[in-house]
Amino acid sequence: MDPAPTGRFVAAAWALWRSSHPGPSVVVSVLALILGLSAGLDASRLTLLVAAVFVGQLSVGWCNDAADARRDAAVGRRDKPVARGEIAPRTVGTAAGIALALALALSAPLGPGLLIAHAVALASAWAYNLVLKRTAASVLPFALSFGLLPSFATLSLPVPAAAAPWASIAGATLGVAVHFANVLPDLADDAATGVRGLPHRVGARRSAIIAFAAVAVGAVAVLFGPASAGVSLQPFAIVAAVPVVVICAVGLVIALHTPERTVFRLVMLAALILAAQLAVTGVSVAGTPG
Repeated sequence: MDPAPTGRFVAAAWALWRSSHPGPSVVVSVLALILGLSAGLDASRLTLLVAAVFVGQLSVGWCNDAADARRDAAVGRRDKPVARGEIAPRTVGTAAGIALALALALSAPLGPGLLIAHAVALASAWAYNLVLKRTAASVLPFALSFGLLPSFATLSLPVPAAAAPWASIAGATLGVAVHFANVLPDLADDAATGVRGLPHRVGARRSAIIAFAAVAVGAVAVLFGPASAGVSLQPFAIVAAVPVVVICAVGLVIALHTPERTVFRLVMLAALILAAQLAVTGVSVAGTPG
């Protein structure tokens, strides 16, 4: 057997995986897993939810790299397989379309509410990739998509319901934080190719400050939001908020001096801690006693 076709397939698969933005895809999927566990989903519904979210995130990552292929090549992005010529933009774009359809197909068995919410979130993310990332409205898709994420869990229940407002607020603020942090390492490259989203307009330092301020608002929402359902503050939830405060403090110090990819990693770490804090509050995401 000629090993060449196998080698080419493996190389293409590896390039396709790296084009999916695997880090954020895994993080968002883990958030969906934690929220699903918090809402009390059974194993089959939880598996479907996480699979749908993961495949949906793959579609968003592939859409992004296919749409940005020319810009990434123009600025010599060595971390992008498409820009390096390892895989064709058309291949990545096709994978994005297939993943989008599969994500919606996986969502459908969980009910029309989840299907609609996931479709709206994915449409918002694709709109960012294709149009809105170059406008002052670039933050809106992140606020909308992440704001819907807590409802993914509750809409997947046998008796579906939207998430509590405080949970949606926490999700939206995390989306804002991720957006402002994510563009920091690429501000110069984006400016060279005409991308001027809201973070580009306010600058690197202000973007970093906004990112951590948004994380702090999310932490407050998660910590005190359950009180609106008559649930008192719990010691573990309070303790879980401490690392978030520490991360925000450290991140602000870094941001004031050298805003870079470290800020993005700290924001994503804070997001995971906030999700864990949400899971241990003793109430479902929808705000009813657990």
